[in-house]
Amino acid sequence: MAAPAPLSVLTRDAFAEALRGLGTHYWDRHPFHVRLHAGRCTPDEIRSWVANRWYYQRCLAQKNAAIIANCPLPEVRRAWLPRVTFHDGSPDGTSDGTSDGTRPGSGGLADWLALAAAVGLTPDEVVDERHVLRGVRFAVDGYLHFCLARPWTEAVAAALTELFSPDLMTDRLQAWQRHYDWIKPDGLTYFETRIPVARTDSAATLDLVLTHCTTAEQQHAALAALRFKCDVLNAMLDAVDYAAATT
Repeated sequence: MAAPAPLSVLTRDAFAEALRGLGTHYWDRHPFHVRLHAGRCTPDEIRSWVANRWYYQRCLAQKNAAIIANCPLPEVRRAWLPRVTFHDGSPDGTSDGTSDGTRPGSGGLADWLALAAAVGLTPDEVVDERHVLRGVRFAVDGYLHFCLARPWTEAVAAALTELFSPDLMTDRLQAWQRHYDWIKPDGLTYFETRIPVARTDSAATLDLVLTHCTTAEQQHAALAALRFKCDVLNAMLDAVDYAAATT
């Protein structure tokens, strides 16, 4: 049996193109998202999506802290730190945060709870995660473990779903305003805030991956990490979609 061909180092431009090419595996093509954006989801299905997505949102600050903990470069740690506070926040309302250790004060998680309220969920039933499906929990826990255990460059590469998310969030915002007028408009703040942040973050994230993944092995691992993250997101929707079909 012949040995596998050695990996070749990609040029910076070719590497960037390969990473962007994985957009075909992003969850915007999932049947649930297609139905969601076409206005064909019931209120209960939207509430299920919001409640389950909370579990993912809650993991993001931990995921970003894991990247910082595993990274030996002070300049990268400093640059990445705002991604922790964007989601966790602070109790004084100047950034994001938790005033009592369990509830966000302002920012990412607080905005997600506002979205939950806008679709008819109470804070208690979201925060206590009673609606989180086992498939969603398994997928998100797997993603967090990946970021804790793998080299920081791979965890950063996995975050490159940011390359694809702003357009999806823009489409979602427009679709929800068009098809689901029962959702309170003030609950859409998360998407309105996150879209420009994601556009800025994705450029910085891509530059980090292109700069620090310079060997063929590192590039291959980065591509695999981004594909894995796309699988995580699709697995979450698989669980939500299956639950909707069997309820």
